[in-house]
Amino acid sequence: MKPTPLHPPLRVGHGGTWRCICRIGARWGSRIVCVLAALAAMQAAQAVPSFARQTGQSCVACHAGGQFPELTPYGRLFKLTGYTQGERGNPLAGMVVASMTRTRNNSDGAGGGISPFNNQAVLDFGSLFLAGKIGDKLGGFAQFTSVVHDHQDGDGHWQSHFGSDNFDLRYADRKINAEDDLIWGVTLNNNPSVQDVWNSSPAWGYPYLSSSLGAFGAVPVATLIEGGLAQQVAGVGAYVYWNRALYAEWSSYQTAKGLGSLLSLGNQPGDANHPLSSLDGSGQYWRLAYTREWAAHNAMLGAFGLDAKVFPLDANFSTINKLGSTRYQDLGLDAQYQYLLAPHTVTTFVRLVRERISDATGLAYTGAASLHSLKAKGSYVYQARYGVSLAYTRVNGSADAMAYASAANSPNTVMWTPEIFWMPLQSLRIGLQYNRFTRYLGAANNYDGSGRHASDNDTAFLYAWWAF
Repeated sequence: MKPTPLHPPLRVGHGGTWRCICRIGARWGSRIVCVLAALAAMQAAQAVPSFARQTGQSCVACHAGGQFPELTPYGRLFKLTGYTQGERGNPLAGMVVASMTRTRNNSDGAGGGISPFNNQAVLDFGSLFLAGKIGDKLGGFAQFTSVVHDHQDGDGHWQSHFGSDNFDLRYADRKINAEDDLIWGVTLNNNPSVQDVWNSSPAWGYPYLSSSLGAFGAVPVATLIEGGLAQQVAGVGAYVYWNRALYAEWSSYQTAKGLGSLLSLGNQPGDANHPLSSLDGSGQYWRLAYTREWAAHNAMLGAFGLDAKVFPLDANFSTINKLGSTRYQDLGLDAQYQYLLAPHTVTTFVRLVRERISDATGLAYTGAASLHSLKAKGSYVYQARYGVSLAYTRVNGSADAMAYASAANSPNTVMWTPEIFWMPLQSLRIGLQYNRFTRYLGAANNYDGSGRHASDNDTAFLYAWWAF
């Protein structure tokens, strides 16, 4: 999935969240018809994602209520056993996203706009997948994404960008006897937790989709485990899953360069738009989880951690390796619950991350710092077709004048995200998502010292997401 981009704040007006959604829906309705008509016409090809072709199963078998990428117990076993169930077939698949993003006020305060495509229907981005069974015990998932409007060149012309996205190649085996069921494997991947099978994990956590153009698709500050190393590293790990109850994993990561450069394709040292971050040595990631299934219910309680040191970048976006590095120590707790019994699907999860930061360079933080992240989400899907969800995100931590550009020098942010969606086809999802900020970078009101309020950053995102 395309990672949520980080953008500078903007100034917007006021008004109720749901009233704003209704106005946006009415205004965008006629514009989005053209996009949906084009997608519907493309359905004549009747293409099916590669995993569904391989297993012969519908999307609902692997994805809770058909809500990709959220996995069911069957989908989790498919991934843990190396994507090898079924017959080897065509590994190619793809997806495209058309969207429209609207912020309450797109003015930058100087007569310009933060997003030049605000309130316009656009083809946002697309992905190519190479996924499926390679051998009886070897399989993988590789995603490469092209963003249509990635950045502007010196003449103001928009440039696209193609690069690596999620990658997970694994060798796995399963031994079953009268007393034990043991799955074990090794994985090569490019983002700590992308190999995970629960949607409470950072790499696959909500929101499952966000615009590459929206000014406020997420909170402005996140812990390192929550995407800071995505497509920047190459890691090898080993895992075991015993009696469909206990899961344990350990992985080690280094900068994705040299032989591992395919995993960071599109990121280069010195690239102002897509610089390659460099680890100081290797970073360590671990994961523990306890799971249980009963009747139509399944639940997970887990913990995970990351310990990594990252070198700073200079003004030319190249690595500075003579001043030391910044160390991030992340500890997370998470839980997930699902109820799966047609026509109803219920999924909830919660994730809490505590991060300790030690900056030996003096370039990122004025001293020792900490960051705390909480995310919770619940969703309901009826007949694998109609869905609604609500998410809550909170980030808080120590104030730091060097790290956070706000009046309070604080990362403290609170965001609510309601979403409604419709899946007329298993491979097509149409949704309206809204990010409602009640606190932003330390305050609810006047957080920048110039009169801008947290609610000014509220953003709506209307999308059509087609997998083929």
